[in-house]
Amino acid sequence: MQSVTLNQNRDFRRVYARGRNRVGRLLVTYMMKNRLGVNRVGFTATKKVGKACARNRARRVMREAYRQLEPGLGTGYDIVFVARSATAAVKMQEVLAVMRQQLPALERELKAPRRPDKSAHKAAPAGGRPGGDR
Repeated sequence: MQSVTLNQNRDFRRVYARGRNRVGRLLVTYMMKNRLGVNRVGFTATKKVGKACARNRARRVMREAYRQLEPGLGTGYDIVFVARSATAAVKMQEVLAVMRQQLPALERELKAPRRPDKSAHKAAPAGGRPGGDR
């Protein structure tokens, strides 16, 4: 299935804030579920990557690697790829190898049921009031 481009700033910020991520030498991948039944994908490269030519190449390489992996992915995800400084200097096959590691790991993590946070369910102290005796 064809992916849709993620291009609204608020969508990128939502994925950064709420999504799960994986960090690699060549790229950082953020992923979260959406309720649309289609994948939405975005590619970013900051000025740390280089001048416009390097940033464009980094995005182009990431886009092509994703295009090759797309048929094997599940649907219903928002995905953001962030280029690192080394991304513009490598071949697409290297980025493809990193994506092959990161995307299935994130997909498994998002499909697994979330365990409740243990710190959120702490019992009240013996004094009966939160915050202890004063």
